[in-house]
Amino acid sequence: MNWLFLAVAIVFEIAVALSASQAHGFTRPGWTAATLLSGGIATYFLSLALLTFDVGVGYAIWTSAAGVGIVILGVVLFGQSLRGRKLLGIAVVIVGVAGLQLSGAV
Repeated sequence: MNWLFLAVAIVFEIAVALSASQAHGFTRPGWTAATLLSGGIATYFLSLALLTFDVGVGYAIWTSAAGVGIVILGVVLFGQSLRGRKLLGIAVVIVGVAGLQLSGAV
């Protein structure tokens, strides 16, 4: 169940970033509300996941997976570039998260 909570937290953390980019400095009320609501939901489910995960490992997985998801959706939804350095960065993040999971701290 802890992995499900973490996955939900990651999805809503991605929603926070995408909503915040559309909120234009919180000048658009609908997107502002979506940003704040998504943030609350993401934090709630992260807190549930952290009942089982070590806080450092759970938080690292949450932020890293959300970051990779945001980069990928930025490419898909907003036409942002995905070149060598970004791909290398994503690979480093994935290797780091895999290393945390293999450390046995979860």
